[in-house]
Amino acid sequence: MNYRLVALHHGRFKNLSIDQRSLEAVEVNVFGYLLKHSRLVVIVVAAIGAAALLWGRGFVGRADGQATKKELVASARSEQTGSIGAGEESVDLSQKQAGSIKVGTLGTHEFAILKTSVGTIDFNENMLVQVFTQYQGKIIKAFYNVGDDVQQGDILFTIDSPDLLQAESTLLAAAGVLELQKKTLARVSGLLKTGGAAQKDVDQSTSDQQTAEGNFKAARDAVRIFGRLDEEIDHILVNRRVDSTLKVSSPISGRIVTRNAAPGLLTQPGTPPPPYQMADVSTMWMVANVIETDAPSYRLGQPVEVTVPAYPNKVFKGHVTNLGSTIDPNSRRQLVRSEIDDPDHLLRSGMYASFVTRVGDPVTSLAVPADGVTREGDGTMTVWVTNDKRHFVKRTVTTGLRQDGWVQIMQGLQPGETVVTEGAVFLSNQLLLGDAG
Repeated sequence: MNYRLVALHHGRFKNLSIDQRSLEAVEVNVFGYLLKHSRLVVIVVAAIGAAALLWGRGFVGRADGQATKKELVASARSEQTGSIGAGEESVDLSQKQAGSIKVGTLGTHEFAILKTSVGTIDFNENMLVQVFTQYQGKIIKAFYNVGDDVQQGDILFTIDSPDLLQAESTLLAAAGVLELQKKTLARVSGLLKTGGAAQKDVDQSTSDQQTAEGNFKAARDAVRIFGRLDEEIDHILVNRRVDSTLKVSSPISGRIVTRNAAPGLLTQPGTPPPPYQMADVSTMWMVANVIETDAPSYRLGQPVEVTVPAYPNKVFKGHVTNLGSTIDPNSRRQLVRSEIDDPDHLLRSGMYASFVTRVGDPVTSLAVPADGVTREGDGTMTVWVTNDKRHFVKRTVTTGLRQDGWVQIMQGLQPGETVVTEGAVFLSNQLLLGDAG
């Protein structure tokens, strides 16, 4: 009788829940009763079905009630914040929490178009000089070692030069002949005035004197070619004493790269190895091999910024000076050579280096500070958007370049939106904590 009443009035209990164990006990008693009263089979079956329906609808009713509450809250938020947050994850902050977040209006930033690659530092071979002596001779003394910095004109080494000895001897002989011809011309000119000499004798003496003077000047210049100064040449003429010591000076200001000079070593012009090799280290080369697909982007004169592991916080500046004319068939790369300024002489040949080259005009694009962009676990990039600085909605975006603390936004945001500029990680953590709670 009671089961029939439940079946007839189940709508009154749609929000009630029935204990499963009680329901099972009811079912056992019902089946026992049915054994005795077969006429009530139909009624009892209907009662059990109604009870099961009431039990299930009780849970459904509670779920529907909860869903309705969530929809009401979401609807209220949507009305409060406008279109932001529809179907997106969001976080609400208290006034105190919101104080730790910085927001700003989405604007634009100028991004340079850059290409990066790696290479090595080398000497500027346009200023890499092999220092030979102009004449053969035996090295007497060498004054500098590898790594020493020298100035143009500093004496690198001296040699005992037989060619210099011969040139100085010729100079002394030419000086003697010139002195003799001067005296002869003076004497003949005096005799001509007294009638003791003919005019042709004076003319001949004048010609001989001019020839001797020319020979003297040529001999003096020959000695000067060996590096003798005018004062040194005058000293030789006054003392009439030759000095076969030839001084070999540095043709440029730079650093000693290699040294083969040693006392007693016989050196000859142009015969390797050179006694010294020098390099002007005020500029260095950065030699890189760029991938084939990047090769068309490089042009002569493009500015270059170079960093090396030895000085990670220092940027060396230069420009592209040479582009390879071929692509290496094995590595599929092209040579790009840049000249780098190094006034402090910090770079060393062979250093590993990375460089950044500006290959195009800068572009202006939407941008968000780097602290306002978060990388999610699945690799996507997100930005937090707000209208009231209390309710924040996570927005998935497509990013581009990263420069100077700014991130280029390609898709996902519109100009003028208010976004989090600092504290995006805090909001992401709050979202995770909210989900965990």
